[in-house]
Amino acid sequence: MYKVERAIIMAAGFGSRMSPLTLETPKPLVKVNGVRMIDTVIRGLHENGIYEIYVVAGYLKEQFYSLEKEYEGLKVIENPYFDTCNNISSLYVARDHICNTIILDGDQMIYNTHILRPEFERSGYNSVYVENGTDEWLQQVEDGIVTSCSRTGGQKGWQLYSVSRWNEEDGKQLKKDLEYEFDQKQNRQIYWDDVALFCHPEHYKLGVMPMQASDIIEIDGLDELVKVDPSYTTYLEVKENEQK
Repeated sequence: MYKVERAIIMAAGFGSRMSPLTLETPKPLVKVNGVRMIDTVIRGLHENGIYEIYVVAGYLKEQFYSLEKEYEGLKVIENPYFDTCNNISSLYVARDHICNTIILDGDQMIYNTHILRPEFERSGYNSVYVENGTDEWLQQVEDGIVTSCSRTGGQKGWQLYSVSRWNEEDGKQLKKDLEYEFDQKQNRQIYWDDVALFCHPEHYKLGVMPMQASDIIEIDGLDELVKVDPSYTTYLEVKENEQK
C-alpha cells in the first residue's frame, strides 16, 4: 500500500469553451454556486491530510498567487509554455514533484472527498465503470491492471477522470518519459496522460481506483456550467448570440 504525500493541480489552461467568462477569470477560479472550482479540490486534499500542494499556473497566472496566502503549504509553479504547448508542459514544469503524488485538474468540482484518499495500491486513475458507453477515454482492465485505453471511448470499461496517483517508482519513470517526450522528441502538443497511456505503456502497470460518477463533476464548457449553476445563463446566451 502506497500513500500520497503531495499534490499537483493543473491550472494553466485558457478554458476557451468557457469564454467569455474566462476572459477575465481563469477557469479554475470560476465560482460554481459561490465556491471556486479549485477550492473544492484543495479542501478535499486537506481533508485527506495532503497539504504539500503545487498549483501549475499559466493563463492569468497572477490571480493564483493569492492561494499561497490562503492555503498553508501551497506553492504556485508558473508554466511559461502554456500558450504554445498542450498540458504536457504543465506536468513537465512540475516533474520534480511527481513521486507519491496525486495529480488533479483545478477545473473540476469534488463532491465526495473520499475519492482523494491518500492510500492506494497501484498507480493509476480514479475511474467509473461504464456499461452502456461513453465517448471519453476508456480503459480496459484485466486482473486489476489496465491493458489498453481508447481515446474515443466505447462500452463496458473504466472511464478515467482527471485524478491520478503515482507511487515513487512510477513517478520517477513518468518524469523520465516526460523529459524524453518534451525535450528530445519535442512532442509538446499532447496531453500529459498520453505519456504513460499511449507513448510508453510498457513502462507501467496501472490500475484503477473505482468511484461513482456523482463523486466529481468535470465542467468543460459554459453549457455544462449552466446545468450546475443556472446563474451563468446570461453568459451562455451571449455566446450563443455571438455564434449566430
